[in-house]
Amino acid sequence: MLPPEFRKAVRESGQGERILCLTRHSKWKCLIGFGLGRVAQFEAELDREERIALERGQDFDREMRAAQLYGFTQVPFDDSGRFVLPERYFRLGGLTDAVYFQGGGLQFTLWSPEELAKMSDGWLDAQEACLDLAARARAGKNGK
Repeated sequence: MLPPEFRKAVRESGQGERILCLTRHSKWKCLIGFGLGRVAQFEAELDREERIALERGQDFDREMRAAQLYGFTQVPFDDSGRFVLPERYFRLGGLTDAVYFQGGGLQFTLWSPEELAKMSDGWLDAQEACLDLAARARAGKNGK
């Protein structure tokens, strides 16, 4: 289920459309979620990434990066935020029975708590927030 704060951002980005765009993160074992409005920024993002690579003297495969950006899946969600995650995304994101939503702005990430726990200390706040949410969910199931 897409949490309310993310649901609102996705709808606003997509001009009211209840469409969640999902893809695999290019570096981390997690997924990226965003609204349809983000797609309009892809060409500018490609230009920026290519310019930075050239300035650094690095190779930049624009076709590969474009395939990554535009290779997302559109998933509808209902008013309650429920959506059906395509099976391949469970494998690509290392997801099992729990998902942690992190971030905001133009996009956000969807994490398996186990994969998030493997990340560096730069992720400590997200890791602690994920543990806190899991503890509250367990307490709610136990009637506490």
